[in-house]
Amino acid sequence: MKQKQVKELSIDELNEKLISFSTELSEMKMTHAISPIENPMQIKNIRRTIARINSELTNRSIQE
Repeated sequence: MKQKQVKELSIDELNEKLISFSTELSEMKMTHAISPIENPMQIKNIRRTIARINSELTNRSIQE
């Protein structure tokens, strides 16, 4: 998910995405620990997306 896409979402949508990406990340980490996943770069991409969402939520809370 790119920064442009993150900025277009509402606060409620950002919170929903954050929860879904967090659960997906934890599931991927567990799966990768048991047997290596095909593309380990997915973990990195999800971590970055979570960071983008958190940054946007922080920026919006500061502006209010």
